[in-house]
Amino acid sequence: MQERIEEFDAVVVGAGLSGLYMLHELRGQGLSVRVYEAGDGVGGTWFWNRYPGARCDVESMEYSYSFSPELEQEWEWTEKYPTQPEILRYIEHVADRFDLRRDVVLQTRVESAVFDEENGRWTVATEGGERVSAQFCIMATGCLSTSKTPEIPGLETFQGRWYHTGHWPHEGVDFTGLRVGVVGTGSSGIQSIPLIAEQAEHLTVFQRTPNFAMPAGNRPLDPAQQADLKARYPEHRQAARESGFGIPVPLPTQSALEVDAAERDRAYQAGWDKGSLVSILLSYTDTIVDKAANDTAAEFVRNKIREMVHDPETAEALCPNDHPFGTKRPCLDTNYFATFNRPNVDLVDVRRTPLQEITPTGLRTSDREYAFDALVFATGFDAMTGALTSIDIRGRDGVRLKERWAEGPRAYLGLGVAGFPNLFTITGPGSPSVLSNMMVSIEQHVEWISECVAFLRERGHSTIEATEDAQDAWVQHVQDAGNMTLYPTANSWYMGANVEGKPRVFMPYIGGVGVYRQKCDDVAAKGYEGFALAE
Repeated sequence: MQERIEEFDAVVVGAGLSGLYMLHELRGQGLSVRVYEAGDGVGGTWFWNRYPGARCDVESMEYSYSFSPELEQEWEWTEKYPTQPEILRYIEHVADRFDLRRDVVLQTRVESAVFDEENGRWTVATEGGERVSAQFCIMATGCLSTSKTPEIPGLETFQGRWYHTGHWPHEGVDFTGLRVGVVGTGSSGIQSIPLIAEQAEHLTVFQRTPNFAMPAGNRPLDPAQQADLKARYPEHRQAARESGFGIPVPLPTQSALEVDAAERDRAYQAGWDKGSLVSILLSYTDTIVDKAANDTAAEFVRNKIREMVHDPETAEALCPNDHPFGTKRPCLDTNYFATFNRPNVDLVDVRRTPLQEITPTGLRTSDREYAFDALVFATGFDAMTGALTSIDIRGRDGVRLKERWAEGPRAYLGLGVAGFPNLFTITGPGSPSVLSNMMVSIEQHVEWISECVAFLRERGHSTIEATEDAQDAWVQHVQDAGNMTLYPTANSWYMGANVEGKPRVFMPYIGGVGVYRQKCDDVAAKGYEGFALAE
């Protein structure tokens, strides 16, 4: 007896901000949709990342949906930069307000998605053994959702407790009176270290790469300011859609090298005081493309670190010198550098004394052994591709996506992949995604996919698939655009450099959110140019 497989118009993998909006859009067309989510709640990134200090680095009123004017007006944010609990409450409110939960299956991880060429449909299988069929398979798996475990032998021998910032216990962790070691000083390390230091008896931070960080200047939101922006939301949102990074800011007109040092410092100080990811970066036209110009911004931030950290040796160890400012995602912090002035906090530079192994009682470097009651790994993610290649996705002729991407990801517009019909990747490699306000990029991709599906159904097309030629041309354009900047000079997760054996390819598109949106709109207007459509 043949197995009966439940059929849907679309399967969406992931119930974070992109997956929920995708569900809302497709259901609005009258499509049957099944959403699978590995977690036991909706929220994606903001469901999993509950480490101390977890907070968005895009302002709350920017990091929110724009598709519903009623939602925009009714939700009240409390802080300039929202915390993880507040963002999760917002996402849960959206799920309830639009009755999205009834089509979401929680605690269910997708194991494989295989294209059936004979029927032109995807068969999606879960780790629990469920199999469903759908015309469209949409990956809303997120860019930073596959945690990278520490590449240090011996973790299984450690007798204390250990945690990864990307999979934090929902009940929280009390470090009071404990000797704690934190490995990693990326965004999650920079956010969590000050709060762990307040609890721990002693905290030792193991740093491989110092990071540029600027003060967030977080504060409660002024109700009058919130009301003012809500009154201007339509034009503000449009400006965000047309901007470079998905955040509307005035564009610079001068080179950093055209003005004197005093004027530059005034501009950088204004950016520093503003507490924004892009303020210093966008002070001048050439900060991200010219090393000499970039050096002026980098040295400004390094001098700030030297002012904040009392011990000169520790201050220099915390100063980034191995990558241009902005080429690794800069961080916004609250008292991060000042934390190293505390008597119960030590910094270990693992470039000087490399980590060798985790022992039953702690960590051993080339210099000595450290004893800990608890270890925290802020070691980041297999970014942009990890969540996709961890699923067994097979397109035409049974070709695996992981094999197709062995030399680096190849996608057309970051939306579709040649050889994988009716497969869409929301904010995939080759799109602005992680170089932008993710909410702007998520909404743009979801709406483009939704309109594409509607077009196919209206015209009676069964499949849409990126052509090899269009994909090759776009991949080359993405690389050419990246190579015009300083980004490829850094060993960043943008380049895949944080994962051993991962191809070194600049994965996001730096051409700008507005430019990219126009390209996507032009492709659609020309009957989905660069895609092959079949009856």
